[in-house]
Amino acid sequence: MLKPQASATRELVNLDGLYRFKVDTGRGLADGWQDVILDTQLEMAVPASYNDIFPDPAVRDHVGWVWYQREVRVPRGWDGQRVWLRLESATHGAKVFVGDALVAEHQGGYTPFEAEITDHVAPGATFRLSIAVNNELSQATIPPGSVSEAPSGRRVQHYMHDFYNYAGLHRSVWLYSTPRVRVRDVTVVTDFEGTTGRVDYRIALDGVESAAAGTDVRVRVLDATGAEVATAQGAEGTVEIPGVVLWRPGRGYLYSLLIEVTDDAGALLDEYAQPFGVRTVEVRGKQLLINGEPFYFQGFGMHEDHVTIGKGHSGAQMVHDFALLDWVGANSFRTSHYPYSEEVMDFADRHGIVVIDETPAVGLNAAFAGFFGTGPTSTYGDEFVNGSTAAAHREAIRELVARDKNHPSVVIWSIANEPNSSEEGARPYFEPLAELTRELDPTRPVGFVNVMFDGPGKDSITDLFDVIMLNRYYGWYANTGDLASAEIELEKELLEWDERYAKPIIMTEYGADTIPGLHSFDEQPWSEEYQGALLDMYHRVFDRVEAMVGEHVWNFADFQTSKGIMRVDGNKKGVFTRDRRPKAAAHRLRSRWTQLGGTKPEIG
Repeated sequence: MLKPQASATRELVNLDGLYRFKVDTGRGLADGWQDVILDTQLEMAVPASYNDIFPDPAVRDHVGWVWYQREVRVPRGWDGQRVWLRLESATHGAKVFVGDALVAEHQGGYTPFEAEITDHVAPGATFRLSIAVNNELSQATIPPGSVSEAPSGRRVQHYMHDFYNYAGLHRSVWLYSTPRVRVRDVTVVTDFEGTTGRVDYRIALDGVESAAAGTDVRVRVLDATGAEVATAQGAEGTVEIPGVVLWRPGRGYLYSLLIEVTDDAGALLDEYAQPFGVRTVEVRGKQLLINGEPFYFQGFGMHEDHVTIGKGHSGAQMVHDFALLDWVGANSFRTSHYPYSEEVMDFADRHGIVVIDETPAVGLNAAFAGFFGTGPTSTYGDEFVNGSTAAAHREAIRELVARDKNHPSVVIWSIANEPNSSEEGARPYFEPLAELTRELDPTRPVGFVNVMFDGPGKDSITDLFDVIMLNRYYGWYANTGDLASAEIELEKELLEWDERYAKPIIMTEYGADTIPGLHSFDEQPWSEEYQGALLDMYHRVFDRVEAMVGEHVWNFADFQTSKGIMRVDGNKKGVFTRDRRPKAAAHRLRSRWTQLGGTKPEIG
């Protein structure tokens, strides 16, 4: 799905701002709230999670539907154009109404969806936009969950992932126009040989049947200054770029594929510019190569999580987070545990930040029931991860690849975080998902993130994937407070993975909960000294294991989680606090990563 843009043939209107807001206790859809002005005194900002905006537990802990509503005016100059409504996300499900007409439904909280509303609106006139958003998780959603009723009668959402189930309209809402004939999709695949870049492109058009005459497609490749460097004809083909400037980690050079659709007389019907970078990614032996050169991941698992706005996107917060990544010497991050905002991906493209792009498939593991206090006894079966879950998982993969396939920053698809990979049922569940991801995009490595319970002697699916990604907590959940023993156990396991598979290994999570300002002489858990010593221990081991190609600390910053006795005001494993103040470990990482510079130290 193409991101909307203004061009010679397209216009767009941003619909962010304040909406009328109402919590639905179960009657909204049945009573037709979309047919009338919402009876409410509440207003809600978009984009933002709604949970922390009001000091009201009934809003924060609500399970079910909430409603957003506003009036929208269609620009009068859009006569003769097609009109579209696009939501960058709605967490987790949505029904969208124009007036009293249902124009779109979507399930999945982190990817965009849109509807053509041309027949429901008139240029120059206003319409009432109503968006019902549902935060419920079930066996038919990714991530999965369940809802129960407490003795008090309150509905309670259960899930087995360790971050708060923020909900609402977390990203922008857009109204945009296109011509009758429009560019619907673009796929760009790049390569290079010597100083010549190769760009294979494929363009899909929509509405061609409405054209009075035939259509032609021309593409022009523009460099970063806007100069034309290559051209081609046709909706599918190849162009070569002489003297190509490669997209590299730390140097995000972008070209633009300018697509022009004309009629037989040469009149412009539609124009769309697709940014892209020329780079290659491959796994060769125990290395991951970008442009044929070994790459070493330095960075974090992160979360879209901020005080007050929750998972709501903020341009200012985004720029600040990337500035902190730069300060600490990070060159990469994982979108744990869901696709991040498109603005985040665009920023990573422009600045040469490498991304492991992850689906929302987190919590597919019955072994976590003890940690979260409730849950099923087995993962794969009718009671938990079943055929409905698999269908939602397939759709999540399709939507992720469709949205992010042209981002040069994306170098690995991660299709799940910490699923149970040892139970009977794991392999038949994941094998078709790995095949689907490669079918959708054969150009990038595919992986999943392995949980600590399923080591090399238990795991049954790692051979299906191109890279090994591990979350390990020696020194925290295991060998707590005993870093000497933790070092021995960690190195032993990494060498077992290496011996068994001889694939690149990325440590996608490691760390320790840390209270800022808590200090000790003897490296007590929860102290800043212990967090630093634990990270140092992991780094010593990484530097001794040949197959290690990356280290992503968990987490970039402290973040909010569900209520429970295992967490006090959220997860405290961040090297920055939730309001982005550095703990001592941040300075330690800065020292190591600025010295490494994305290159693995020589062993021995």
